[in-house]
Amino acid sequence: MKLKHFSFLFLMLCLFFSCKENETSKATIKQDLLIHLTKLNNEIIQFQKLVNENASQKEILEQFKKSRLAYKKVEWAIEYFVPETARFMNGPALDEMELEENRSFEPHGFQVMEEMIYPEYESKNKEDLIRELNIFTANIKQLKSTFEVITISDDYVLDAIQQNVFRVIALGITGFDSPILQSSIPEAGESLISIPESLEKINANNKSVAAIKNMTQKAQKYCKENNNFNAFNRAVFISEYLNPISRKLKTFQKEQNIKNVKKSSPLKPTIETLFDKDAFDVNAFVLSKEYNFSKEKAVLGEKLFYDKSLSKNNDRSCATCHNPEKAFTDGLKTNVSLTGMNLPRNTPTLTYASLQNAQFWDMRQLDLEKQSVDVIQNKDEMHGSMENIHAKIQQDKEYLKLFKKAYPKTSKPEAWQIQNAIASYVRSLNAFDSRFDEYMRGNKNALNNEEIEGMNLFMGKAKCATCHFTPLFNGTVPPSYSKTEHEVIGTPNEASGKKLSPDKGRYIYNQMAQLVGAFKTPTVRNSAVTAPYMHNGVFKTLEEVVSFYNKGGGQGLGYEVENQTLPFDKLNLTVKEEKALVAFMKTLTDKKYQ
Repeated sequence: MKLKHFSFLFLMLCLFFSCKENETSKATIKQDLLIHLTKLNNEIIQFQKLVNENASQKEILEQFKKSRLAYKKVEWAIEYFVPETARFMNGPALDEMELEENRSFEPHGFQVMEEMIYPEYESKNKEDLIRELNIFTANIKQLKSTFEVITISDDYVLDAIQQNVFRVIALGITGFDSPILQSSIPEAGESLISIPESLEKINANNKSVAAIKNMTQKAQKYCKENNNFNAFNRAVFISEYLNPISRKLKTFQKEQNIKNVKKSSPLKPTIETLFDKDAFDVNAFVLSKEYNFSKEKAVLGEKLFYDKSLSKNNDRSCATCHNPEKAFTDGLKTNVSLTGMNLPRNTPTLTYASLQNAQFWDMRQLDLEKQSVDVIQNKDEMHGSMENIHAKIQQDKEYLKLFKKAYPKTSKPEAWQIQNAIASYVRSLNAFDSRFDEYMRGNKNALNNEEIEGMNLFMGKAKCATCHFTPLFNGTVPPSYSKTEHEVIGTPNEASGKKLSPDKGRYIYNQMAQLVGAFKTPTVRNSAVTAPYMHNGVFKTLEEVVSFYNKGGGQGLGYEVENQTLPFDKLNLTVKEEKALVAFMKTLTDKKYQ
């Protein structure tokens, strides 16, 4: 009996200390975050001291860099757990807008400070800089209070660090959050430190942890040895360093039996890398579950898409302007209305249109369902009636069969299902099978040297990827993909003209000064077959587009565009670099259009 009692007691003690060890593990991750926040706070205090003492620009700049590096060590957690605060610590130096209420908030954080101290620091900025630093320390205090009370479980930690790998790929190495100073490369290396640190707290004895630690150290070394922003080889860094780390994180998750975090996200929880063929879930952009994509809905939607009876005069279908052979565009500068007048805007591609949070150039509709109704009922485009279309469908035996397959729970077709079916067909148009995709999945022969140079320019010196985010190459912001951006670039009215386009874009629907001339950032995928370009079709070739950006957009051309969000300084791309950039964009063409 004594032996049994001793064995039971020993077992209870083992379980007790095992639980305690597990609790300590969780607490340690939290403690690490609080320690890193304290270090960040200390760097900001030193920053404040130098500014108050009127230190030299060199000293202030060096301290700014140190402060950003300290932030990068804890960025993975701030961005994941407290994204609202992160926006005002390291977000773009542009007003944050709440369009529903027609309100805007001035930006704060590192990018605002960067503009104050670089390329030249002037004493007149001292007061504003001190104000920004005070706001920053207040945000750190708020973060500490938040991290002290929230529960940080293994599944959330793993999800957060995986998201951070994707953030480094899509934002960190592009200069997105360091547009002027271009300190992105050493910062990308610094942000990887959190990966092995966090995994060791979960299970330091797991073999994958040692492998990941080794991989991150090599990635950091690569950043240190190749820290020139313009010369950095992003193709190599992603394919040979970050993608393998991402895959290994998934291996670790399986070995530890850590469940996926349940959340609504366009990134599927099962993916190994950001470039997996099925990485994105179109259902993350739908209104509710009954609108979810299915193959049966897409088959029905395809028939509706090509059906001319949806228009008033039975002479136009969706395919009239969205030709499948041209990646669902029409090849025209702008199409023609039913009355023979030119429509005001270019027809955008429908490929990858389902992976964004707003539709139309002016972003006036939030989803594809409303987009289809808008076009069908527009008096200049199709001038159809959803009520009449609904009535016709209910008399068509073939349609009734397709609706029954697509919506088996309803006894007869409903009006909303017409919109949903067309939207479902559009949601089926994301192939992700371009030569770029092949390269990112391991086929090193998919791209030649000029195209790889073009990719590095796109994600670096040319600054394209700071608006057209990899791998969707549209304005849907990674890694949460919860927001699709607009930009003011100062598009001309004519390619060789001296006038700015008179189209006010998003301002028509949200009358805020910042939105005059603002248009959605479209995908660059399939751009080789979707000419002409811009909201008004002003540029006929990709070469013209690159030349426009190289000159600094509208402001660079001398137009008055006070609210331009595009950097207006010249990119200084050489003729060879411009050619390489175009060559890369052509690698983003889906197989069926090659």
